[in-house]
Amino acid sequence: MSVRVGYFPHNNSLFVLRHRGILERALPDVEWVDLRALPQPPRADVKTALPSLHSDYLFGANGYDFIGTGFTPPITALGNDRDIVYVGISGPRIENGRLVTKAGNGIESVADLKGKRVGIAHGSWQTTLLLFALDRAGLGWSDIEPVDTDVHDGGALLLDGTLDAWVGAYPGLAAVEAEAALHTLVDTESVFSHPSLWFTRRDFAEGNRAALEAIVTALQESDAWIEANPRAAARYFVDDVVARGGTADLDAWEAALRGRPFGIGPVTEEFLDEQQRAADLLAANGLLPERIRVRDAVDPAIGEFVARRQPTPAN
Repeated sequence: MSVRVGYFPHNNSLFVLRHRGILERALPDVEWVDLRALPQPPRADVKTALPSLHSDYLFGANGYDFIGTGFTPPITALGNDRDIVYVGISGPRIENGRLVTKAGNGIESVADLKGKRVGIAHGSWQTTLLLFALDRAGLGWSDIEPVDTDVHDGGALLLDGTLDAWVGAYPGLAAVEAEAALHTLVDTESVFSHPSLWFTRRDFAEGNRAALEAIVTALQESDAWIEANPRAAARYFVDDVVARGGTADLDAWEAALRGRPFGIGPVTEEFLDEQQRAADLLAANGLLPERIRVRDAVDPAIGEFVARRQPTPAN
């Protein structure tokens, strides 16, 4: 039976691993599943629900067994009664993006977003960032007009005035910064740690432990290569965009990769506290069908293995 690993560019580690051939040494029958090639379900109502495509594919017959995402998808999975387990997390991605508006438009703080149109890639880490920021300002989801935007077109919508504010991420955010003066309403670092994370089904974790450990080991090796070769890694992303008919800047992609942490470590208590706070806020704002306990998705044995696989820091 082949092991199916999902990948897409937004999880930089898995996207590069797909191109490096490292995992194939341990799992010759690995099957790479491009999330973008799978049938896309209708978008969730951005005001009342979260998209569940990652967990749908994780538990679907033609999906994958293992996936890496941003902060929000595992919470969505748990909120829809999916039996997942966390595998690991990266370090904080505090330089990855921020909530911005065009300078001089009268929006000076998050509190000024009441009744405004705010663009996010709904269901990603951006939903959590915005919700945390709103809560800190004494606002809720119903106080704004959330707009679900693709990560590539949100900046253009901010520039033409369709959006009043936008959660942007690099490298796309760099192009918007070059076009207009932006005002930062909230950065990532002041709100939450925003790591990359990886998760799987509990039955896969328990029944295919050797394969799971092989994936973790390959990710560690590939991520070390990215850190040592960020420009070569950036080329994979640029070539992918060009092959799809678009344009991409190699320098911008290299800068984005240099600004992100690589390596997979065990889930921490601090991370789980952030996940629980996000889950509670999502449920309280009507975006999750039920309240959840994120620590139910922790397997200590996985954490112990991931910790052992972390590189030893040099003296």
